[in-house]
Amino acid sequence: MDKRCMTKKLLQMAIGTLILSFGIYNFYYQNGITEGGVLGLLLIFKNVFNVDVSLSNVFIDGLLILLGFRFFGKKFFGYTIFSTVVFSIVYGIFEKFGFLVTVDNNIIAAILGGVCVGVGCGIIINAGGAAGGDDIVALIFSKMSNVSIGKVYLITDVTVLALSLSYLPASKIIYSIIAVVVSGQVINIMYKFNDSIELVPDLTPVADGKLAA
Repeated sequence: MDKRCMTKKLLQMAIGTLILSFGIYNFYYQNGITEGGVLGLLLIFKNVFNVDVSLSNVFIDGLLILLGFRFFGKKFFGYTIFSTVVFSIVYGIFEKFGFLVTVDNNIIAAILGGVCVGVGCGIIINAGGAAGGDDIVALIFSKMSNVSIGKVYLITDVTVLALSLSYLPASKIIYSIIAVVVSGQVINIMYKFNDSIELVPDLTPVADGKLAA
């Protein structure tokens, strides 16, 4: 890959990460909409078992990123590290300057946040990387099965949100379900048109659904 192509991909990922962090901070965080996926799992560990989020995040997200390296190779690994670092920086900037928009209606916030998260993650995935452990899990299951990436997101997120009922009221979870349904559908639509991430050769699925040796 030449430098021009790589620069284009990194720029795409930076834009995707900006949209993603904008949606999470200005719509999800501001309106108390919780997350599915890895972040939702970390919050469950914190609230139910009092496990420190920063420590569990390093372990779980780190493990999933390494899994992404195993399945998709070093370019994917590098792009994912890049998007993860950029997300931390951009999200920190949003926290410093405060909310840029205010939405008082939780349903509207869930929809707008879901669109931002879906578009942001879709851009990052189409550029050849992942925004975090959630994307890696979805990509692996989608590549190894006939299930669309949007459905994988929906299944994993709704499962985690259901477990979140152990510490959150159902009234809070309903908005999160709306958000993950919207984001999953947006990602699915975007990913259809650019299936750019491939399994490494020795993990390519064969006709019977198993992995090639």
